[in-house]
Amino acid sequence: MMQRRILAAALAAMLCSPAAWAVTSQIHRLDKAADLLAGKADQVRIDSRGRIMLGRRSETIKTGDLLDKVWSINAMTVDTNGHVYLGTSPNGDIFRLADGTLERLYPTEADLASDESETVKADPVIRNEHVFALTMDKADRLVAGISGKTCRLVRFDGQWRVLFSPDEDRYILSLATDEVGNLYVGTGPHGRIWRLDPFGQNPTLVYTCRDKNVLSLAVDAEGRVYAGCDQRGLVYRIDPSTGAATVVYDSEQEEVVALVFDDAGRLYAAATTAGVISSKVRFDPIAADTEGGKAESKKDADDTATTKLAVPNTGGSASDTAAAKAPSVKRGALPKSAGHIYRIDPRGFVTDMFTDMTVFFDMGRRGDELLLATGNEAKLFAIDVHTEDKVALYSDEQSAQITALALTDGATFLGLANPPQLVRLDADLVTEGTYTSDLIDAGQPARWGKLQLDADVPEGCELRFSARSGNVKDPNDPTFSPWSDPVAIRQAMPLDCPLGRFCQVRLILSRERSDVTPVVRELALSHVVDNLAPKVTQVKAARQASKPGVFQLAWTATDDNKDTLVYRLEFRQQGRAMWIELKDELTSATFEWDSRTVEDGRYEVRVTADDVRSNTPQTALTASRISDIIVVDNTAPTVEHATTRVENGVLTLLVGLRDELSVLKSLEVTVDSNDKWIGALPDDGVCDTTEEQFTIVLKDLEPGPHVIALKYADHVDNTGYKTLEVTIP
Repeated sequence: MMQRRILAAALAAMLCSPAAWAVTSQIHRLDKAADLLAGKADQVRIDSRGRIMLGRRSETIKTGDLLDKVWSINAMTVDTNGHVYLGTSPNGDIFRLADGTLERLYPTEADLASDESETVKADPVIRNEHVFALTMDKADRLVAGISGKTCRLVRFDGQWRVLFSPDEDRYILSLATDEVGNLYVGTGPHGRIWRLDPFGQNPTLVYTCRDKNVLSLAVDAEGRVYAGCDQRGLVYRIDPSTGAATVVYDSEQEEVVALVFDDAGRLYAAATTAGVISSKVRFDPIAADTEGGKAESKKDADDTATTKLAVPNTGGSASDTAAAKAPSVKRGALPKSAGHIYRIDPRGFVTDMFTDMTVFFDMGRRGDELLLATGNEAKLFAIDVHTEDKVALYSDEQSAQITALALTDGATFLGLANPPQLVRLDADLVTEGTYTSDLIDAGQPARWGKLQLDADVPEGCELRFSARSGNVKDPNDPTFSPWSDPVAIRQAMPLDCPLGRFCQVRLILSRERSDVTPVVRELALSHVVDNLAPKVTQVKAARQASKPGVFQLAWTATDDNKDTLVYRLEFRQQGRAMWIELKDELTSATFEWDSRTVEDGRYEVRVTADDVRSNTPQTALTASRISDIIVVDNTAPTVEHATTRVENGVLTLLVGLRDELSVLKSLEVTVDSNDKWIGALPDDGVCDTTEEQFTIVLKDLEPGPHVIALKYADHVDNTGYKTLEVTIP
């Protein structure tokens, strides 16, 4: 098979205008899954290695008005004939999709007629029933858990029959069958797991968890039951013959929403922290009895987010009829923490094999792939259980969440919510798909250069692209330029869009053969911005305590073109006009200035940033900033006067100190070269000016001659000494 390779070569010369040589071009590369997933994928898939390929064929099933009163598709299952069943909220509707046609199985026409006769005409009919769990029994009959004011397990074999109605449970949240056909039922809000025999009879309580809701169930080849719960994110293993339970994993998340086994007996647990149950039923709570239940912890009592339908322990009651408007969930809203898929092998070893900042709703397995349904961007992921590679298979632009999955031999069916939809995803690839990048920001209005790809284009496939630009962060703003005409990519191609701060690229992948797809590994595009002057935003000078007379000069400079900057330092004494060069061609933003090379005084330092190394001499630009006044003071204070007076053996010193530039800091005295210096305060009590007067009284001096030493300093620690001779009679 012939295959063409488009290589991403060096992009330094990918510029359209000769004037672009004035500055260095900037290159944007899109080659990581996280960057690519920020864009829009339409009929293409993006894997964890950042590759873009044609996606699987998808079709939105026409449902007429059947889903008009549905808010969420909570559960799905499939029978041996490939018929797909849907369980929904808030009316507990159960639908069957057969041969492309959707029909309602529950409630029956008689139930609907009864509801309408009992409802005030001005109010819509809301049954406040919810189907969170569906499965097929050993005889390929549909079994459904109906949650509501009356919780019950029902079976459909042409007509509906109630199998089991637990008195204290309000919700049936999960169902599973074992090899012999025993049916396991996970309920809430008391964390109970029930078992019914293959005939749907003889309900037996198998285990009661400390958690409120049993969100997921799975049964291994040995008949052991695994349960995923809410609140603490535990995965239990239960022996149904004895009721003995073991926790096989304690996840960091709060809810384990799905459990799936592979053929090797490894268990996959999808854990999330997003209030999945409450998000499915975000409307008025079902009336709940205040009797029964069990004592709740303080955390439970304070957790108002789970006191709706998911955990009805508030002791209040509500109308059985809720408002008809569906709950609004903001598309793209992030959960408070990431979701994880954990792999638990038969020995109990756990591997964290996948994580994503999305809400997990459901999980299935097809061969070596796990399929993960998520919100709130309605993405379907496929994860290879061996390589752990991730592919975004599908993304819906209308709905906020994919809440349920059903896998048939030839297709994957997706149940969506907000608004509800039913989508069929086939194994075959589409013939054409598009990828639209997120906005690429140049920071300033820019000239956009060329697009180049690293891609494989098999024979019978084609890659085309178009581009547009604008100056607004909103890609929907009408001021964006029109998309350029699509052009086939065979080499580096001009982007052909006007001057603009933002650019968007759209790739169009297509094929004529059924077994191949183009594969894009990297997009690279460049831009240049007309040269902008650098900015010097700050200049500081700090005296070095360990280096007398040395100032550490530091400055901050930026360049919107990201040009390389060099710096020139100049200084001048305050009041003078001429600048004297101190240092040129500096590449770092610091410099040590030894101020002992100039006389004392007040100085300014000017820092000039130059982008000449990234531009030509004709186009280079500079910017300068002047520091605050720097006081250069390398001289000790002077003694203006120093006199002595002796009366009755007491020596009094009168000292006047003065400094030209700095505030005086201290005066100390010692007698006869003693190493014990005595501090003195000025007459006004505080050293806070450049001139101070001191009166020092020395007592108990021995008669005879003495040498009095004075040590004085200013606030920059310039220190001077003076001695006085005195005789005590």
